[in-house]
Amino acid sequence: MSNELDYLSRRVAFGKLSRRDFLGRAAALGVSASFANSLLSSAARAAGPVKGGTLKAGLVGGESTNSLDPALMMTQVPFAFGKCWGEMIVELSPEGKLENRIAEEIGSSDDAKVWTLKIRDGVEFHNGKTVTAEDVAATLERHSDEKSKSGALGYMKGIETIKASGKEVVLTLKEANADLPYLLSDYHLIVQPNGGKDKPDAGIGAGPYKIVTNEPGVRHGGERFANYWQGDKMGHADQIEVIVINDATARTSALQGGQVNMINRVEPKIVDLIKRLPGVTIRNHAGPGHYVFIMHCDTAPFDNNDLRMALKLAIDREEMLDKILRGYGSLGNDFPINASYPLFSEIEQRKYDPDKAKFHYKKSGHDGTVLLRTSDVAFPGAVDASQLFQQSAAKAGIKIELKREPGDGYWNEVWNKQPFCASYWGGRSTQDQMYSTAYLSSADWNDTRFKRPDFDKMVLAARAELDETKRKQMYHDMAVMVRDEGGLILPMFNQFIDATGAKVGGWVDDPHQELMNGYALAKCWLEA
Repeated sequence: MSNELDYLSRRVAFGKLSRRDFLGRAAALGVSASFANSLLSSAARAAGPVKGGTLKAGLVGGESTNSLDPALMMTQVPFAFGKCWGEMIVELSPEGKLENRIAEEIGSSDDAKVWTLKIRDGVEFHNGKTVTAEDVAATLERHSDEKSKSGALGYMKGIETIKASGKEVVLTLKEANADLPYLLSDYHLIVQPNGGKDKPDAGIGAGPYKIVTNEPGVRHGGERFANYWQGDKMGHADQIEVIVINDATARTSALQGGQVNMINRVEPKIVDLIKRLPGVTIRNHAGPGHYVFIMHCDTAPFDNNDLRMALKLAIDREEMLDKILRGYGSLGNDFPINASYPLFSEIEQRKYDPDKAKFHYKKSGHDGTVLLRTSDVAFPGAVDASQLFQQSAAKAGIKIELKREPGDGYWNEVWNKQPFCASYWGGRSTQDQMYSTAYLSSADWNDTRFKRPDFDKMVLAARAELDETKRKQMYHDMAVMVRDEGGLILPMFNQFIDATGAKVGGWVDDPHQELMNGYALAKCWLEA
C-alpha cells in the first residue's frame, strides 16, 4: 500500500494525477485524509519546481476592450493574467483556508467591526518601490469609490473608514462582518502603488511576473520578477504568455499541437475526445461556478414577476444539464449558492413545468416574443443552451427570439447592459460576498437589477450575525427571495474544466475558480 501511495503522490506532484483522484484512492485503501495530505506535501517538496522556459496558456475570455485596471477585470484573461502580475492582501488556499500575502497578520475586535491588517515587510512593486500600509489603504479606498466601477464595490461599501498607521491598516466597518478577511481575497483587490489612484491601468503590481506585453484581445506576457517576495514559491517559468483564443476548436488544436501548455473552458461535449490525446490531461473539479440567463427586474417586460416566473418554469434544467454539461455539473435552482458554500441549505428544486409557465405567462399580460441575447463566450455551450431554452419555452407558448452576439465586446456591450442575456458567474468565497457583489441594490455588478431595500437589510443583518444557526436561516430566506422574486435563471452549476499538456508540472486542483483559481501560470512549471 505504501509503495502505491508513494508512487501516486509523486504523480500528483508532477501534475500527472489530480489531488482528488489521489485522495479517493487513499480513502479506498483506508488511509486517513490527514496522512494522505502529508504524503502529498512530502512529494511536492521532493519533486520541486523546475525553473526556466516559457509557460503558455490559450484562453477564452479576452477582448480588445480589456483593461489592466483591476477594478474593471471581469473575464477570464484579465483574471488569470492579473494573478501573474498582481499581488493580493490575502488569498484562499485550495482547501478554503486564508493565506496571508501582503497582509502578514489579520486581527479583529471582539465584535468583528474593527479589523487590523499588519503589512508584510520587504514586498516590492515592479517599479522598485516598497509596498506600504498607505498603498494597501489607498487600494481599498479606490475600490470603495463608486467612481471606480469596481467589481468589488458591492461589499467594499460596508467599510466605513480606512486608516494607515505605520505598518498597519485599520478598517472600521459599518456593520460587524466575520467574513471580512475572505472578502479581501477578491481578485479585483490587487495592491497597486498609491492604490492605483494615479494611473489605475499602469499594470504595476508586486506579483511574480512583470508585464512585458499587453495587447488586449490578442496576447499578454510577463517575465519573472527577480525581487518577488515569495522567491521560489511562485514564478517558476522565465516567461509566461497568455494567448487569447476565444474559439473552442482553435484552443484545443493549440494544446494538441503544443503551441500552448494549458487551456481553459474545455467544452463538456469534447472532454472524452481530449482525454484520448497523447500527453493531455483534463483538470476538472466542482465549485461555485454557474451558468445563467439574467433578466433586468427594472426593465419591461421583465419588470413583471409573473413573466420572470414563467421563464424560470419554462426551462428544462434536466435536459440542459444532460446535453450541455454531460455530467460535469449539477442542477441549479435560481439562486447563486450551492453546497460548496458554508451554511448552504437545501430548497425545494424547481422543475420544468410548461403548464405552470403558461399560467404565469398569461397572467403577466405579455404578448409577442422575448429577445434573448447569447454568445459563444457567455459560457461553454451557451448558444446550444439558449436554443434548448427556446425549444422548452415554446411548449409553454412562450416565443423566445435568439440574437447571437459576437464574442468581442460581449462583456462590455451586452452583459449588464441588455435586459435579457446569457452569462456566467465563477462564484465567490462566501455567501455574503456573492450576494454583496451581485444582488445588493448598490452593487455595480447587480446584473439582474434586483434592487430591494428589504433584501439589502437582510444581507447586512446576515453579515453582522455571529450565530451560525441564525445566519444559516437568514441565508436560506435570502435564497428563497432571489429564487422566487429575482431576475436570475440558473439552470446549472458547472464544473471548471481545464486541460494541460504533457510537460506541465505542479498542477493542484482548486475548487474556487478555473486555472487553479487563476494561479496556474504563476504556480505551475515546465518539466525538463
